[in-house]
Amino acid sequence: MLKSINFFIVVVAIVVLRLIGMAYVPLTDTSEPRYAEIARLMVTGNDWITLWFEPGTPFWGKPPLAFWLEALSFKMLGINEFAVRLPSLLATLATLWLLWRFALQQSSRRVAQSAVLIYLTTALVFLSSGAVLTDPFLTLGVTWSLTAFCLAVAEPRWYWRYGFFLGLAIGLLAKGPLALVLVFAPITVWAFLYRSGIALQHLRALPWLKGSLLTLLISLPWYVAAELKTPGFLNYFIVGEHFMRFIDPGWGGDMYGTAHKNVKGAIWGHWVIAAFPWGFLAIVLLLGHLFSTAGRSMLRSAIVRPVNAYLLLWALFTPVFFTPAGNVLWTYILPSLPAFALLLAMALEPAFSKNRFIRIVSLLLIWLVPLVSMGFLIEIARNPHSIKSEKSLVEFVRNSIDAETTAAGHTPTMIYYLGKPPFSARFYAQENVRRTSLKDLCHGNMPPGFHYVAIPRWRWQKLEQQVNASLTKLFENNRYVLTRVSGRELCPR
Repeated sequence: MLKSINFFIVVVAIVVLRLIGMAYVPLTDTSEPRYAEIARLMVTGNDWITLWFEPGTPFWGKPPLAFWLEALSFKMLGINEFAVRLPSLLATLATLWLLWRFALQQSSRRVAQSAVLIYLTTALVFLSSGAVLTDPFLTLGVTWSLTAFCLAVAEPRWYWRYGFFLGLAIGLLAKGPLALVLVFAPITVWAFLYRSGIALQHLRALPWLKGSLLTLLISLPWYVAAELKTPGFLNYFIVGEHFMRFIDPGWGGDMYGTAHKNVKGAIWGHWVIAAFPWGFLAIVLLLGHLFSTAGRSMLRSAIVRPVNAYLLLWALFTPVFFTPAGNVLWTYILPSLPAFALLLAMALEPAFSKNRFIRIVSLLLIWLVPLVSMGFLIEIARNPHSIKSEKSLVEFVRNSIDAETTAAGHTPTMIYYLGKPPFSARFYAQENVRRTSLKDLCHGNMPPGFHYVAIPRWRWQKLEQQVNASLTKLFENNRYVLTRVSGRELCPR
């Protein structure tokens, strides 16, 4: 797709664009600030076993790997957006290296370059590489295991032979037992299809006993410690998060958010979005081959190659596995995208030398997602209140408090949200945000003095017509209006 020096420059340029977004864009509700706050509480509370959703409430929804790394990043770089997002980028770059090695061993340098560029510039990979999520770490673990299983025969080095089991440990500590399913299911099907010879070579290349003990030694102690420290964790995490969440759309047992209600099969719609824009190109190429006799013959001969079948099972298992589930997110697709990127790169390779149009389209697609992302950055710079984040509101209050403290020597430090505070308010205000209600405000259930109150925009106009006093807008974003009250100004007439 590109010459080596141009390839390196393009990869660096894309990563730099992502770094700019990581540093500039505020944490956006809901997942990013929720996970960032858990990592911040880990640092401030110095508790590296139990994850805390908020002080006094344990977070049983995820294992700790992502939060450990984010907390360490906070310790080294300070509590800010860039620090908490950096581990996801590093995990993505490590996944890129594994994809590069896989492609080099199984194909050519040009295919490896194409696979890296395709993977890095799919919508989900580009966005998740600089976001506060657990999925990049799950993807790293799954990719390391599936790459190691395939490469350990030709390159019996420790990082492949034992890397398979290290990848499992990463997956278990990043997402849980789901990692075992995403690794062993495609391997099992592939081994059954090629059981006569090649599969046995790959199975025998791994130190199963020592490797399994290594996986348990790394991952099991935290699970035991977490259950002992907060009993009930394993039941919620294993039964609730791994079964009920997917069996029951709109599962009511979710302790930390709202279950996502989707029709069964919605994961394929998520796949189209996650793989954008390369998914559309892959669909066009596939349809072109299916409607051609020569193309169908080429597909059949390609699929029977063991490595292609292995990659196809890897790429398809995740969306197939989640097809019956109604409670799904587009991030679930991420572990399947390394294999998709390599398959597409291999399919495009013959066309690059014969079809100038395909080359031009591919070069344009490389820049589509990064440049669209930069467009959003420019829009955020022009209209900082256009995203779902409370950073600017919290900064406004903090700046006001600083000025008033200088002038009067005493000011309130708490921000009260009428209703449940968004996660971004909790992260940016840290301990200085609380939930309140009109009842509390009207019946004297608040500390004396005046208070900053954030009111949902949809309630503001009604309150103006109902309350005793004239309300002043101090600040507003796309969700809340900030006012300052003392006494009973928000009481109905």
